[in-house]
Amino acid sequence: MKQLLWYSSFVVLVFLGDRIGGLILHRQALESQFRYAQLYRRLTEADILLLGNSRGLTFYQPHIEEITGRKTCNLSYNGLPMDAAKCLTLDFLDIKNFEPNGEPLMLLDITMCDRENDELLAGFTTFTERSRNLDTLIHNKIPKVWWGGKVSWLFKYNNEIFQRALYYRNRSDKDWLLDREISPDLAAEVSKHSYDLEIQPYLIQKLKETVAKVQASGTHVELVISPYFPGFQVKNLDLLKSEVEKATGLPVRDYRNALSDPTDFGDFMHPNKKGSRKYLDLLKRDGVLK
Repeated sequence: MKQLLWYSSFVVLVFLGDRIGGLILHRQALESQFRYAQLYRRLTEADILLLGNSRGLTFYQPHIEEITGRKTCNLSYNGLPMDAAKCLTLDFLDIKNFEPNGEPLMLLDITMCDRENDELLAGFTTFTERSRNLDTLIHNKIPKVWWGGKVSWLFKYNNEIFQRALYYRNRSDKDWLLDREISPDLAAEVSKHSYDLEIQPYLIQKLKETVAKVQASGTHVELVISPYFPGFQVKNLDLLKSEVEKATGLPVRDYRNALSDPTDFGDFMHPNKKGSRKYLDLLKRDGVLK
């Protein structure tokens, strides 16, 4: 009898510890200056919404705000797939965070339709308490992870997204962009490197649905391909561009070759801050950023 009582008490203590710990970590995540914490605390005010994977970080917020005089929200993240991006965008629209400062704009880099990323998606369990869209997507795609978060609240914070929230606990993430130059030795070997971009009809469909929802909200949408290092080959990029244009009925503005100076890049796929400023000035010149 005593042994049964001891085991029962232990289970209760573990359960209570998990719930209390989960509540503490949830509060830590939401109090961060990280972009998703700001979104779900309803502190994001913007009339330009920026969306992409790591290449979406090229939408360097300080410079966009400087040259447009408008507030920005960047929901991009390293490896962010389009299905998760759709959830984040719908949450942004549901919260009605667009500021009434001219026609609102969404700027989206289509290369986020490259691949699914369920490993990263699992990290968004950190914010499923605030997002029915993310909760539903995770439930449907990775049910074991979803159930793990229901059984253990602490489980929802054992991931990269939560760690990033802690990193930006007391600092803004608007400056999150490479600030280095590609090494001359690596730049000289560009002909030896290439990237096989995958065509994912499922993700292109999610992009189509996202664009339709955003347009229905009265928001102007611009689709782009951000710059790659000069001479770097990205296979299937033309096919992706064609498929996205066919799905959305919108033109894709192609800036893949817009930057020719190697010092504008941190690596083959990502402009650095200097290159980003040049790129964004081109978007302003061409009327993409109004």
